[in-house]
Amino acid sequence: MNILLLEDDLILSAELCRFLESNNFTCDKIYDGETFLRQIKNNNYNLYLLDINVPKVNGLDVCQTIRSFDKSTPIIIISAYGDISDKKDAFTRLADDYLVKPFQFEELLLRINSLLRRKATSDSSDQDIIRIDDLIINKTEQKVYRGGNEIALTLKEFQLLVYLAEAQGRTVSKQQITEHVWEHNFNTNTNTVEVYINFLRKKIDKDFKIKLIHTRSGFGYYLSPL
Repeated sequence: MNILLLEDDLILSAELCRFLESNNFTCDKIYDGETFLRQIKNNNYNLYLLDINVPKVNGLDVCQTIRSFDKSTPIIIISAYGDISDKKDAFTRLADDYLVKPFQFEELLLRINSLLRRKATSDSSDQDIIRIDDLIINKTEQKVYRGGNEIALTLKEFQLLVYLAEAQGRTVSKQQITEHVWEHNFNTNTNTVEVYINFLRKKIDKDFKIKLIHTRSGFGYYLSPL
């Protein structure tokens, strides 16, 4: 289980990561919100721990940004701010839990394990539905909706969209797409991937202000409302 920690207190962040790693988690630590948001683009994490008062982008804004494209990964706010108004603000931005500093590390561990169990239960019951912003992908029925309207896709377009969506905002290369969507059954020197990306953009993004399918020049493509 991978955890990403946003905490600008160098001593606390190091102690927290050591504690989590001693309890069989991996823990990456980031000290400012801007770097944190870049980090989650290309990595998979099972849970986020966010301090509020950090440089560049505060933890509440980070939480809100995450929720714009990821509705399900658990988020715990860890903050010295203990007023009910601060907690209300965090939960309004769809944080899952709030822990006031100073706290016992064991209590944090209990809350982490509780949220991860709940997430696993939710995933097992909703594993065939992918939601990203106002895009809904039903893998069982092979249907796609955006803004409440069904979008007709060919089989390959659907498979490509599912692969991009399941990457959860990470960039995937053309080579990775050919391996997973076409299974090497076509000439990788062609522009087939680019053509199908353009097909998807016309159907998924053209009529919407928020674009979901993005190109990362020199690396590949990713699906995110950012």
